[in-house]
Amino acid sequence: MALPENYDLDLRSIQEARHLAIQCREAQRAFAFATQEEVDRICSAMAEAGFREAARLGQLAHEETGYGVPRHKQLKNEFASKTVWDSIKDIKTTGVIRRDENRKVIEIAWPVGVIAALTPSTNPTSTAIYKILIAVKARNGIVVAPHPSARASTYEAVRIMAEAGEAAGMPRGLVSCMQNITLEGTQELMRHYAVSLILATGGSGMVRAAHSVGKPAIGVGPGNVPVYVDRSADVVKAASDIVNSKAFDCSVICSTEQCVVADKPIAEQLREEMKKNGAYWLPPEDVPAIEKLLFQAPGAMNPKAVGKTPQQLAKMAGIQVPLWARVLVVDLPGVGREYPLSGEKLTTVLGFIVEDGWRAGCERCIQLLKYGGDGHSLVIHARDEEVILAFGIEKPAFRIIVNSWGTMGAIGASTGVFPALTLAPGGLGGAIVSDNITTTHLMNIKRLAYEIQSPPSAAYTLAPDVKSEYIQTLPSFAVSDEEIEDIVRRVLRQLEHLR
Repeated sequence: MALPENYDLDLRSIQEARHLAIQCREAQRAFAFATQEEVDRICSAMAEAGFREAARLGQLAHEETGYGVPRHKQLKNEFASKTVWDSIKDIKTTGVIRRDENRKVIEIAWPVGVIAALTPSTNPTSTAIYKILIAVKARNGIVVAPHPSARASTYEAVRIMAEAGEAAGMPRGLVSCMQNITLEGTQELMRHYAVSLILATGGSGMVRAAHSVGKPAIGVGPGNVPVYVDRSADVVKAASDIVNSKAFDCSVICSTEQCVVADKPIAEQLREEMKKNGAYWLPPEDVPAIEKLLFQAPGAMNPKAVGKTPQQLAKMAGIQVPLWARVLVVDLPGVGREYPLSGEKLTTVLGFIVEDGWRAGCERCIQLLKYGGDGHSLVIHARDEEVILAFGIEKPAFRIIVNSWGTMGAIGASTGVFPALTLAPGGLGGAIVSDNITTTHLMNIKRLAYEIQSPPSAAYTLAPDVKSEYIQTLPSFAVSDEEIEDIVRRVLRQLEHLR
């Protein structure tokens, strides 16, 4: 039950977390044995509702957070509903899902339980839609804990999904969203005994908190995505892809390109082509103002600068940029704390570094990944397959996007990886898996395993202190001649003793 409004917000938030977790567990237990037809009917109805409301939810998210572009947020909502649902709708998540006749193993789907889903301010509605679909498809319940600055738009997305699901037969309370948002309430939700797993998408602090509560957690934090442009690349396409990807929703997707590493022979051509697409190179005298605006402390980005257009950033920083600028580009002499703009920038600012040859470019990309993006994603533009494969083998990133946008490629909108809005960075980035998270990660599997061979005879050997008179309790099994002779001798000695 919710506490009265005269109670402090932290207390109301904690109570709400407890109430929603228990309610969700009760609903999930009722839903655990739903048929595949029932599950798919419910999920399909929710996906349709999310898609139908995509534009309105995108506008709400933009108005509430001030981040990004409403039309781009609409596209992400459509991706999170229709594209994600299309990718999982044929996955079997109830009953027997596989049979291995040779190994005589039958695999049976089983839900994880109640999932606590932490969602970010950068992609608040699309992440909620996506997480609800992949959770319910696997017969889980889900309680969404929004970012405080996006609680209204996130709640509206969850409400739309929940109402559509319940109208299609979903138990009430299986899908819900916190409204009283505090750190204490979110922590209570994550720690609550009714919650089985935490699915956290957001900043490093949130992800660390998710992993620290002693429950299974899939945590996905920041990425510092390099984009290498090789001398073998289609430079015109590469320039277009980079600028359009970086400008998409003002760079709030974690797989957006953060720094260009240009092969020296094509570096000048790449600059000119990027300029044609709306890239504006900041003059050196303006760089300190942008650094100060974006990073108030080393590695800690100013939330007020997130998801802003170049013109908005310029106004905030007190500099001038042209109206045609879609992204701001800064030449960087190096990577690390002394070069703040070499880190992740969830806004329309892009670094640019020149290296001579793919091996030097490779090393520079590794530096960038280690400076805040280990395990996440990398983009390469090249036509030399040996270079592409070398990058795939050697780079500490689990999504290597080839000749496409970082934003669209990594989430599976322009490539063949699984469509997702939570991109795990593997052990390198502190996550338990390295995949694009989908419904199969939120499903346990039981296995019926039939005997296909007898245990080895040595496994039946008696321990030295076991009395021989209990030998008749052992099961029948194949034994060697020596073992038979030993048994016969012991039996004869016992018979002699009885005389």
